[in-house]
Amino acid sequence: MEIENITLTQNLAPMKIKSLTLLVSIYFLTALAVFSQTPRKTLVSISSDKFYINNELTYAGQIWNGHTIEGLLMNSRMVQGVFDDLNAETVKNWVYPDTKKWDADRNTDEFVSHMAKWKSYGLLSFTINLQGGSPYGYSQSQPWINSAYTESGELRPAYFNRLERILDKADELGMAPMLGLFYFGQDENLADEKAVVNAVSNVIDWLHSKDYRNVLIEVNNECNIRYDHPILQPERVHELIDLVKSKQKNGFRFLVSTSYGGGEVPKENVVRASDFILLHGNGVKDPRKIIEQVEATRKVNGYMDKPIVYNEDDHFNFDQDLNNFTAAVSAYASWGYFDFRMKDEGFEEGYQSVPVDWGINSERKKGFFELLKEITGY
Repeated sequence: MEIENITLTQNLAPMKIKSLTLLVSIYFLTALAVFSQTPRKTLVSISSDKFYINNELTYAGQIWNGHTIEGLLMNSRMVQGVFDDLNAETVKNWVYPDTKKWDADRNTDEFVSHMAKWKSYGLLSFTINLQGGSPYGYSQSQPWINSAYTESGELRPAYFNRLERILDKADELGMAPMLGLFYFGQDENLADEKAVVNAVSNVIDWLHSKDYRNVLIEVNNECNIRYDHPILQPERVHELIDLVKSKQKNGFRFLVSTSYGGGEVPKENVVRASDFILLHGNGVKDPRKIIEQVEATRKVNGYMDKPIVYNEDDHFNFDQDLNNFTAAVSAYASWGYFDFRMKDEGFEEGYQSVPVDWGINSERKKGFFELLKEITGY
């Protein structure tokens, strides 16, 4: 626009002056929006089987009980960070004891307020999910509606406003969250396969639009468990992994994987397509079986050096020398804490049990975070 070549005279039509003013205003407002976006502070990357944050090895130089820790990504399952319930009949199940109301924004605000504390113990990652997880820990039926997508796969702004608060704080703190896109029992709220693909595309486009560089993608939680749409099931889920990988901006793309149920070894199509391998330890009562699961994963056809990460395990025994956490570390696999409390066990404990108390205020949570601090050297 060559503004300097335009001479304003009394003969210039008022409409042209208004048009010029409007165009100049749009130009400067657009430029302001571009240059005023907060620069991102955190980049997560992978080289071989190791994680890097801002091009530095995680837990650099740390050795615990003879096991190297550098390059691992210790995490916790915090999937309810953006939870809401759009079913008027079931939302009453999640009311806070003090207010007798459910409040999705309060849930996210309290999540954000505890993130720095988690990081101080060495927690570099956590899993959140845009369709949450069972608020009861485990459940067969899911009458609640907790989904960040409309039926056609469009994004619900309220969910993504809450997500942005979490991801912004993670970026500020130097954390690398794992963002899950789908959860079994809630995927049925999407009309068809086209809606699923649309949802994936929309989420990745949104993340790119915000210039996040610290987010890892988990396409769906436990792809082999009760998904309605075939593209979310084991035989075809690699198609969505490939879709995420295909969406780049300025040479950057998001690192992506998906998970299977507890104790399962991923299939070849997922191992080949994924940037990192997600395992679950639910149901694995003998810690030695954790080591066997990791070793079996490394033997799957198509496996090359990639990080192996547990991002869900509901076994604890943190006071014992050998538990699922220490077993994973001994096999050079990152480990993720899954803390839930069944419906009748109360409010005060459980990072998956809604309403969530995001503090470190139970013996189980303290046991995890203290061992995490010891292992990571934070």
